Amino acid sequence: MSLPKIDEIKTLSINELENEILNIRKELFKLRLRRKTKQSFKSHQFKHQKHRLAQLLMVKKST
Repeated sequence: MSLPKIDEIKTLSINELENEILNIRKELFKLRLRRKTKQSFKSHQFKHQKHRLAQLLMVKKST
């Protein structure tokens, strides 16, 4: 699985950006919770979600 592309993000509206940021933060919280409770999870998802969050925040800042 490759990292998410920024081209998809640039077409989102401000409200969609806010919703996507909130969803990514919730997902990161769930992943951290799964890691701490020793449940199974895919460790590469941390990298992908953090990368996606950074992209979203960068696009939000530039608008």
